[in-house]
Amino acid sequence: MGERVLIIDDDVRLSGMLQTYLGGRGLAVQTRPNISTGRAALASGGFDVLVLDVMLPDGDGMDLCRQLRAEGLALPIVMLTARGEETDRILGLELGADDYLPKPFNPRELLARLKAVLRRSLRDAPSASVLRFGELEIDRGARRVQVGGEARRLTSHQYNLLVTLAERAGRVLSREQLMVMVRGEELTPYDRSIDVHISRIRAAIEPDPRRPRRILTVRGAGYVFVAG
Repeated sequence: MGERVLIIDDDVRLSGMLQTYLGGRGLAVQTRPNISTGRAALASGGFDVLVLDVMLPDGDGMDLCRQLRAEGLALPIVMLTARGEETDRILGLELGADDYLPKPFNPRELLARLKAVLRRSLRDAPSASVLRFGELEIDRGARRVQVGGEARRLTSHQYNLLVTLAERAGRVLSREQLMVMVRGEELTPYDRSIDVHISRIRAAIEPDPRRPRRILTVRGAGYVFVAG
């Protein structure tokens, strides 16, 4: 694979084991023991996915996840935590994590989850270039979204969904097409997750999400991105 992974976890033994295991399977892994050094590594760029522990010596991983999304970073994030309660998992996902794995876990499962989020984020990723639509700017190289120069918070999945629509501006895409393009999966009956994500994208990029101008609903057909 060759993708670059940053692990922020203060468990040095676990981080070392994961670095050896994942590195032996083609991933380039760096580890950091706390938020401050992890942030410094992220600032240098060059990573494809972040593995983030929740309980860190200098802060809360969930807070860091929220901050990174608020700053517009669309890098896929997989949370690791000893707190396996469902409420924690839901909170992590709501804050912008792409996946959530409670400790203890099998390294093979982490590898499988990393491959899944990387497939979704990298499958259609183009070379570094910027899409501009008025005040909306989508930097596909940095995987960041800005409106009027201000970073907007999107999850990795929502970012991919926005790019998929924006790259096909003017073309109506059904929910089924979007699911296949973004996740590589068929849409299951009664699955309305696409609608939920579209609503959150509108909240992030539209001046008035209730009267969207960029992403329009085409009744009975799907969605269309308006470039003009």
